Amino acid sequence: MAAKLWKKIGLFILIVACLFNIMIKLVNKLPFFEELRTSAQYMVDKNNEDKTKK
Repeated sequence: MAAKLWKKIGLFILIVACLFNIMIKLVNKLPFFEELRTSAQYMVDKNNEDKTKK
């Protein structure tokens, strides 16, 4: 009886830990895309400056 209870408790903890891990990864992924967009905008601006200088 106690083994079934501990199995359910362990499974619940595992599921919560997995969901928490997924949420952390999703939240941390957004700043990377913002950094990528900012870098691309910088490259476009730099390219436009080079064209206007010529």
